[in-house]
Amino acid sequence: MRDERPTLLLLPGLLCDRASWSPVLPALAAHAQCEVPDYSGESSLAAMAARVLEHAPARFALAGHSMGGRVALEVLRREPQRVTRLALLDTGYRGRPDGGAGDDERARRRALLDLARRDGMRAMGREWMRAMVHPARLSDAALCEAILAMVERQTPDRYAAQIDALLGRPDVSALLRTIRVPTLVACGRDDAWSPLPQHEEIAALAPASRLVVFDDCGHMAPMERPEAVAAALIDWLAAPSSAALAKDAASRQAPRLAAG
Repeated sequence: MRDERPTLLLLPGLLCDRASWSPVLPALAAHAQCEVPDYSGESSLAAMAARVLEHAPARFALAGHSMGGRVALEVLRREPQRVTRLALLDTGYRGRPDGGAGDDERARRRALLDLARRDGMRAMGREWMRAMVHPARLSDAALCEAILAMVERQTPDRYAAQIDALLGRPDVSALLRTIRVPTLVACGRDDAWSPLPQHEEIAALAPASRLVVFDDCGHMAPMERPEAVAAALIDWLAAPSSAALAKDAASRQAPRLAAG
């Protein structure tokens, strides 16, 4: 019997791998064939998107978390006809700011990279994680260990490549306005890295989007609140496709045209 479930590509963020999505996979299994691409060694968002597309089926749903949201938008920009629906979690859409703000961002990222090269990825991960999860979750030993183990599987060179990709990110405001597939925009209410107002802006720009907020949650929503994230993704997967909406609109218009 043919598997009727759609393919769902789940794109990890900075320093993340399959483990960042693993907590939501059991709940999604009945609704989609889930794949988690690996592009962690690439040094640009374009190269990451190319890697995703190289191994993707002809048509697929696409969800990106953090840096993965940026990669998802680059995939959409390159091959929009292949993306059936889009989910953007705890991510951003602006380019690196000019002037002092952009210089400060580069300096902060480079300081963490220096720490990773000097003391190791786990030591850097402990510092990096402080802004990544809800403050109350920093005492959750299992969550923190899962994040630190994931970070430790990366290397300083891969981390440097991902930093270069993010520092070179484009502004995608114009691209967001062109999206016509069902789009989920979601984030932790207490995401300190990619805050809620930023996601409200993304949702306002993307015409077919719905905004969902996860309470008591920071930046690592799929790991911090997997049940809520899975529920939002399942609702998004079940939403009518853009083709179905267009067909419905055409059927409702037809009687009026005939009457005229």
